[in-house]
Amino acid sequence: MKIAHSEGFRKGKLFASILVFISIILAPNGLWSQGENLYKAKCSSCHQIEKNGTGPMLKGARQRWADAGEGDLIYEWVKNNAALRGSGKSKRANQVYNEYGGSQMQLFADLSNDQIDQILNYADSSSSKAAAPGAAGAADGKAKEDAAKEEGKGGVSKTWWIMGVIFLVIIFSVSGVRRQLKNASSESEPDTNATYWQEFKLWLWKYRAATGVTVLVLTISVLVLGLQSLGSINVMEGYQPSQPISFPHSVHAGQNGIDCKYCHNSVEKSKSAGLPTVNVCMNCHKQINGKTPEQQAQISKIYAAAGWDPNIKPAGGYTGKTSPIVWNKVHVLPDHVYFNHSQHVVAGKIDCIQCHGDMKTMKETAKVQKVEDLSKIEGNIKLTKPTLTMGWCIECHGKKEVVIDDKSNAYYDELHKRLKRDMKHYKHLKEDEKITVSELGGWECSKCHY
Repeated sequence: MKIAHSEGFRKGKLFASILVFISIILAPNGLWSQGENLYKAKCSSCHQIEKNGTGPMLKGARQRWADAGEGDLIYEWVKNNAALRGSGKSKRANQVYNEYGGSQMQLFADLSNDQIDQILNYADSSSSKAAAPGAAGAADGKAKEDAAKEEGKGGVSKTWWIMGVIFLVIIFSVSGVRRQLKNASSESEPDTNATYWQEFKLWLWKYRAATGVTVLVLTISVLVLGLQSLGSINVMEGYQPSQPISFPHSVHAGQNGIDCKYCHNSVEKSKSAGLPTVNVCMNCHKQINGKTPEQQAQISKIYAAAGWDPNIKPAGGYTGKTSPIVWNKVHVLPDHVYFNHSQHVVAGKIDCIQCHGDMKTMKETAKVQKVEDLSKIEGNIKLTKPTLTMGWCIECHGKKEVVIDDKSNAYYDELHKRLKRDMKHYKHLKEDEKITVSELGGWECSKCHY
């Protein structure tokens, strides 16, 4: 008996559905969550989805700019709002700026137009429940960190929804084949009383080899996807919370040549590198109040924090009314991880650029640099594991050589002197007479974990 043309058509639909299913399973998690991830990393500190906050709500933002006749300018607004306002070609930019009290929006020159569209698409398609801000109003950026941790989990949930839909498509496609599959392998008359489930089981048995391979591929794909999602939990590369004051490192450390240790003055003496106090800022900004309106707006926040009034004659004075600056933490380590800046900077002779990148070129505030960008910097140890992960630290300890005879620390000088004298005892570790941190216990769990 020949198979009807409709059967061939239905079988084609079935295999097409399977191919679509496999393609979706193998697709990266970013296919669904790219816009959400960008929103959490770049926008959620100031912008909510369906409610105005520090900045205007993102839902419908693109339409509001289009209604004002400036739909194409929203990309310039996101990348460099100050430049757009200064160009004089956008009324909408000045309207938003004035509406929110002259609050300076952070620059996002690194975002492409496609990425901005992804953020706005995510905002326009999000419900109130899904669009709860990750860090709106958070003083220390903790909620933002939690939102970033959830990114790896979100892809898995959506994947299971997609899998369920595709399975339903497959089941209904197979059910439409009816009894003609059985008719193709036998000359018996069609059994019109067979249920969909009976027909489906007969079809699976007939094509058992292909079915087995398909199930194996899908199972392996789901396992790989799950393991990859687990490996992305708490990977914070690219994390950059907004800050109350725009601080361009490229101007301070780059153009003006201010040493990192002038502001982060506890980096050689303490576990923490420390943030500059308002008084440190005022050492320079009593005399420097900015050349542009944007610079003056930011420096005025420093004056408000210090209680300084430049209009008090003859040369300004303190009012006694202060307002603390609440900075959002960037490099957040788990509570059970111990890291000491002074140990790495003083004893280890690690330059700041190894972990933080070349801040002299950083036009924005600090962020968690990607390991690929750090490895491109000349003089840096070339690493491959994601920044701020355990693998990143272990890899560095395995490659970083111990400085011997540095004469900068009496304790370590004596220790290194003995090691060099007794190098024969370490030849089973290093034939080239070089000692890495790992060979001195740098891979011991208690070195980094409480």
